[in-house]
Amino acid sequence: MAVVSVNIEGQQLLIQADTESGPQATTGPESEAVRSPGGPGVVDQIAPRLKAMLRVARYHGIELDPNEFRAAKSKPIPEAADLSQWAQNGGMWARAVRIRWSHLLRFEQSGPVVLLFSDGGAGILMGASAERNVVLLKSVNAPDDAEGVPIDELRLLRVWSGEAVLLRPTPSYIPADAPFTFSWLVDLVRLESRPLRDIGIASFTLSILTILPPLIVMTVVNKVLQFNSTSTLALLTAIIAVVFIYETLLGHARRLIINVVGARLDTKLHLHVFSRLLRLPLDYFERHPAGETMYRLAQVYRIREFLTGKLLSTFLDLITLCVLIPVMFYINFTLAWMVLFCAAVITAIIFAFLAPLRRRYQQVVDAETWKAAALGETVVGIKTVKALGLEPQRKTLWDERVADAGKARLAFGQFANWPQTLVTPIERVMVLGTMLIGAYLAMNDQTGYMVGSLFAFMMIAQRVAQPLVGLARLVEDYEEVGAAIGEAASVLNRPLESASNSAGLRPKLAGNISFDDLTFSYMGTKTPALDHVTFDVPAGTMFGIVGRSGSGKSTIARLLQGINRDYSGFLKLDGVDLKEINLRHLRQGLGVVLQDNFLFRGSIRDNIIAGRPGLTLSDAMRAAHLAGAAEFIERMPNGYDTYIEEGSPNLSGGQRQRLAIARALIHNPSILILDEATSALDPESEAVVSANLMRIASGRTMVIVSHRLASLTECDQILVMDQGKVLDVAPHSVLLERCGLYRQLWFQQNRHLGTRHGHLAAVPPGVA
Repeated sequence: MAVVSVNIEGQQLLIQADTESGPQATTGPESEAVRSPGGPGVVDQIAPRLKAMLRVARYHGIELDPNEFRAAKSKPIPEAADLSQWAQNGGMWARAVRIRWSHLLRFEQSGPVVLLFSDGGAGILMGASAERNVVLLKSVNAPDDAEGVPIDELRLLRVWSGEAVLLRPTPSYIPADAPFTFSWLVDLVRLESRPLRDIGIASFTLSILTILPPLIVMTVVNKVLQFNSTSTLALLTAIIAVVFIYETLLGHARRLIINVVGARLDTKLHLHVFSRLLRLPLDYFERHPAGETMYRLAQVYRIREFLTGKLLSTFLDLITLCVLIPVMFYINFTLAWMVLFCAAVITAIIFAFLAPLRRRYQQVVDAETWKAAALGETVVGIKTVKALGLEPQRKTLWDERVADAGKARLAFGQFANWPQTLVTPIERVMVLGTMLIGAYLAMNDQTGYMVGSLFAFMMIAQRVAQPLVGLARLVEDYEEVGAAIGEAASVLNRPLESASNSAGLRPKLAGNISFDDLTFSYMGTKTPALDHVTFDVPAGTMFGIVGRSGSGKSTIARLLQGINRDYSGFLKLDGVDLKEINLRHLRQGLGVVLQDNFLFRGSIRDNIIAGRPGLTLSDAMRAAHLAGAAEFIERMPNGYDTYIEEGSPNLSGGQRQRLAIARALIHNPSILILDEATSALDPESEAVVSANLMRIASGRTMVIVSHRLASLTECDQILVMDQGKVLDVAPHSVLLERCGLYRQLWFQQNRHLGTRHGHLAAVPPGVA
């Protein structure tokens, strides 16, 4: 007998099951001490539900980070939805579900499933046997090689209410990876097939109901007025009342469904756009103005309006036409053909103007793009504009962009006015012309029924004319939307940083870095930024990189972050090629501090723990102390709750930089990269950061890119770069003796010290 113990409301409930083969597994009170990947310390206690998620994710080759789990503080027990979101953020496919026992029996060979117990505990479903009517359950503390314990339905349902979390690796191809095209949008709409079917049924019913008023009018004229039939009039009145009530209720329901479908399409579209935007490589944003990107993405609103507006209304109009056109031919064959002929002429006119309209509209798009780029650049660089008094120049540029956009729109509007001018008289002929011809036919009709038929036909013709014209103009609208799709696609269809968040290896990073004959060139340049670079950085080393401007220092830091991967040669972290490492996993193991760091709107605490929202105030305080930021934070009125506005105007440059260092240290990275991180600091702030460097570097690899050689004297090794090539690698004292470029840079930066340092006095004056 095997026993699985689950604690419910303070009582130990034993689940006993027969074990025919394999080792036994028990769930005991012990807890494992787990060091979170890159976390700030050892997590003494991990909730059983988190343990189960970690075990199942590890089964699929993915390492989740407990520090990234985020749930409301009011929820002491992790809920299924929070667990699912945590796994999705970690690059997995995850779903929180509520299933029955019969569903569990189908998980025979589907991989492990996390079952959430009623007491806040969890178990791992390893399989099932429908023949024996048991599932194989494994404890979250059981060894990896332990087999599942057979549990029957009665015993499991005493502790399990049906909650579970399904986990899988993210598929290699997901809809979010598909190119942003009109066909992709059609597929997006097609996913709403069930509500669209309901809308179609409602529209078809409403179309049938629209036939009744014309037919009733025809009956009133031909029967009631001609024969003075009061009973027929009363019957028709009752029918009209019922139809109006039913039509009102059905129309209300249809509009509700349309609103729901529109909201869902809108949500999916925006989620897709933002997801693709986040996965674009950094070099795209470096080569394109923010205003241009924002304008192109704003075209998604035009696409959304087309999908949920004109396209949907045209779809409903088609249903109406399918019902009304046959009725038109039934009432009067001649007048029906006249209406269709006018609609065909309108369609031909619109098609004739499509190509020139497309060319002129592209000119509008180009002008608006440049206008948006000028606006975005001014907003982003407003500090520089104000500091240098560039308001007149920027206003002149803005006036030129507005004038160009206005001219393009005026030219487009004037040309687009012609098809409207030509179509208007044909629309009038479609309605009034049919009425005149119908009146002529009624005067020559001997039966006396043509008058009522004419009234009915005119009512139906008015309902048909508008959809026919709208259907023809839909083609014109599609051209504009096609241009909008092209604008958005020019951003969204760029190559992404990675095929998916789950792609690539996730090795444990210790900090060993190796460049082996690496060559890299930026796009559009022939001169390599790095030319056959080779050097090694052992784990735990404090490594400096110096050189003249343009020597390739920051390029090395970019390659380490995986920003650029199209290099030749090898770049390895702990023996694993960086190209094979999952980007998200790589950047979680790195801490990066730049020369100009951006702080988000929010509190100081939120900014420090931005990368690890599951951490607490004590973690933020520990990182701030290590970065030398605790002193000034504690002097602020609200301490760690001090609110930072956009652009952080209430902080000095040194304070912002120390907060950025604390943010980089919050997850205890194995590799810390300081890319000119102290070059913009005042002497006091630089002294504070430099004093903490040795403490910061303890237990991790530290790569410091700097042009200030005085901040690198304590480095174990210093790499000297020049024109993309390695000149030398050695400690500071050795480089002063044997590297001419390093000695020259040192003398230039420290000439103010005169002869107070013996090695400076010995430098020949001509070297400078």
